[in-house]
Amino acid sequence: MTANETPSVAELEEQERTLILDSFSYEDAWRLGTLLVELARGRQAPVAIDITRGGQQVFHAALPGSTPDNDAWIARKRRVVERYHASSYLVGSRFRAKGTTFEASSRLDPDVYAAHGGAFPLRVRDAGVIGVATVSGLPQLEDHALVTEALTAFMA
Repeated sequence: MTANETPSVAELEEQERTLILDSFSYEDAWRLGTLLVELARGRQAPVAIDITRGGQQVFHAALPGSTPDNDAWIARKRRVVERYHASSYLVGSRFRAKGTTFEASSRLDPDVYAAHGGAFPLRVRDAGVIGVATVSGLPQLEDHALVTEALTAFMA
């Protein structure tokens, strides 16, 4: 998958099988969050970044050019991950692969849930999904790619 190529459902599922953490502490949330900020700043990306762990917001940053609307998108994308235990981009892609959209077929309120890229499950080995890392402010594929790039670097 290249940076501008739309990934397949299978490629997105493989990302989720690969990006599994051994543990995730409050200190890890800070390290992942600051890594996301550094990557976004390096690209002058106008994003908001959010990390939750166990339902608690443990990191949040808003970079220049982001707006309060990005926080609303973060909440909607995060709820998709919490409900489906899959990235918001993967959930939306699964609906598109069936020839429909999340908004048309999920039966969920689009003011509360958004299956747009940028929210990724923080999955810990032998524990499951314990939190969510979310970026909002770029086109959805770029939001998704920023989170997965940071998680990949964080795990290295």
